[in-house]
Amino acid sequence: MLIIRCSGCKNKLWRYDKIGPGEVLRCHKARIKKEFTKVLQSEDKIKCPCGNEIGIDKGTFYKMIKKSFTYKGTKRND
Repeated sequence: MLIIRCSGCKNKLWRYDKIGPGEVLRCHKARIKKEFTKVLQSEDKIKCPCGNEIGIDKGTFYKMIKKSFTYKGTKRND
């Protein structure tokens, strides 16, 4: 499980179940296990409450913006 944080204010956004190696390019909504902070959504963009743009809503997943978030934790290799 990974903890996704905003790179601007360091707020915890959500706990995410990452499967496989590699970077976090997408966050599938079904794999978000816990939301710590409610993200704001305007049109198709998602933002942290501090105003930092985190990603783009593509329906079943969020396409993440690389420099707008950080993460720590372990990835599952299934």
